[in-house]
Amino acid sequence: MQLPHYTWFPSARTALTLILSCGLLACATPKTEPIMLNLVAINDFHGHLEQEKFSFTRRADPVSKTIVGGGIETLGANLAAWRKEDKDLIFVGGGDLIGASPAISSLFADEPTLHALGRMGLRVSALGNHEFDHGLQELQRQIHGGCDSPRPDRACKFDGRFPGTQFSYIASNVLDKQSQKPFFPAYHVEEVKGVKIAFIGAVLRDTPLMVAGDKVKDLSFIDEAEGINRTIPALKEMGVKVFVVLIHEGGTTTEAFDQPACSQLKGPIVNIVKRLDPAIKLIVSGHSHTGFVCKVEGRTVTQAQMYGHLLTRISLKLDGATHQVTDIEAQNMLMEPGTAPAPEGLTSLLHKAREGSKSIISQPIARLAVPVITRQMNEAGESALGNVVADAQLAAVKDMGAQIAFMNNKGIRGNLETLAGNISTYGQNATVLPFGNTLVMMSLTGAQIRGLLEQQVWLNEESQDGRNVLQVSDGFTYTWDAKRKVGERVIPDSVKLNGVALDDQREYRIVANNFIAGGGDRVAMFLQGKNVIDTGIKDIDVFMSYIKTRDQAGTPVGSDKPVGRVKRIN
Repeated sequence: MQLPHYTWFPSARTALTLILSCGLLACATPKTEPIMLNLVAINDFHGHLEQEKFSFTRRADPVSKTIVGGGIETLGANLAAWRKEDKDLIFVGGGDLIGASPAISSLFADEPTLHALGRMGLRVSALGNHEFDHGLQELQRQIHGGCDSPRPDRACKFDGRFPGTQFSYIASNVLDKQSQKPFFPAYHVEEVKGVKIAFIGAVLRDTPLMVAGDKVKDLSFIDEAEGINRTIPALKEMGVKVFVVLIHEGGTTTEAFDQPACSQLKGPIVNIVKRLDPAIKLIVSGHSHTGFVCKVEGRTVTQAQMYGHLLTRISLKLDGATHQVTDIEAQNMLMEPGTAPAPEGLTSLLHKAREGSKSIISQPIARLAVPVITRQMNEAGESALGNVVADAQLAAVKDMGAQIAFMNNKGIRGNLETLAGNISTYGQNATVLPFGNTLVMMSLTGAQIRGLLEQQVWLNEESQDGRNVLQVSDGFTYTWDAKRKVGERVIPDSVKLNGVALDDQREYRIVANNFIAGGGDRVAMFLQGKNVIDTGIKDIDVFMSYIKTRDQAGTPVGSDKPVGRVKRIN
């Protein structure tokens, strides 16, 4: 039987009590304590399992300092200490956690890194462009597990099996070309302290320009903000009140990594943030390898530099009743080795990776002319290491008719260092060229080669990709003018091969790695090449063979500075 509905009128005594206890105004809603959610973010780890030397400058001290830090033991120790403060801490990533990795990780298809991140309690990460380096099949294997890999010489060689990641990779703007639906999960929801928090992923839409074309041919990469914003209605229906973007796209700033609420952030991330749904208050970024904690139109945007040199600690303060974000505090923490012990599981994992790779990594390859050949470019955009890499690639296929070699500077991932006696090892060489790219030959006219040079990413403060001036082989020279507008910077008559100006109509046989030969790094002119042949010869094999041959001939490679093939005026 349904009870009748009554309207309640307080008695005179009850009403007086209410007035005395609440005052003449209505009783206030009981206060609810704020809720604190704690996050830690990492980006662009690139498989740097071991501690390494790196430099930094703090906000309060303009003098650069160099330490040995980072590495999974240092990261793990800090995470363990912070979890003692809050057991519900959530560890998240901004992409490029694997790929372009040192040999200790890359020799095992980055499985040690994925194991380590799982043991550190990583919950979710955006996909980065380097996660696609070895193609969709391999990425899916790394996520879901198994040994069926296009790299059978590396897959499942660490443990004999691979169960997949223990965390989620997400990307809202990567679509299946046929269905136009997200190919990967667009978001990941965690419920912490009674609050639903959604992490929405995205990777830079230019990923197809940074990965060999055949690796992502079945995928579409749409605008980052569009992909992210599409998820909000469904998440709100699920009762989510807190939205955090994990995006592999970034920017740069002249401010220090520990500058709170920096205000000079530039680059693609700024425009993306400005177009995000108002419900999104926090953006964890990556890709640009820069440490910052910035404000963009009231939103917090963070990045933790690269290689595990920093971690970003983030605290979100929520209204206890509505679960709305009322405040965000973020700080980039330097990963200096401390007194806290590393979790035992990470130490044993690192030891296993070292032992398993030691016999290969420690193999001496060749003596160099100098202790270190640097990839640091001069003002013209040329590097001493770029000289050697380009020369090695030309030498490998010169008998097949090649005349000029071009190498993308971003494909050179580290300096070529040596041990005592200037001896360089396999591991040190593998750090320079970690992608396993192959050499591709093609024919371009003199006019096309000049056009190719104009497509380079020049020294340009507005370009958030930084410089990517192509490294060129011996005998090829040119001059560019920094004051001329982009597209007209190369001095036409200065483009020469063995001292003779290039003929616009004549075809020249050139060699480049398969990544840029497929239009990667925005150098689309390579796509116009004729008589294209992928030799199948790997760049790292060519490089090590070249420096070994030069050593055996008594003319070891290397110099302290570039040899001057590229010149700049103004």
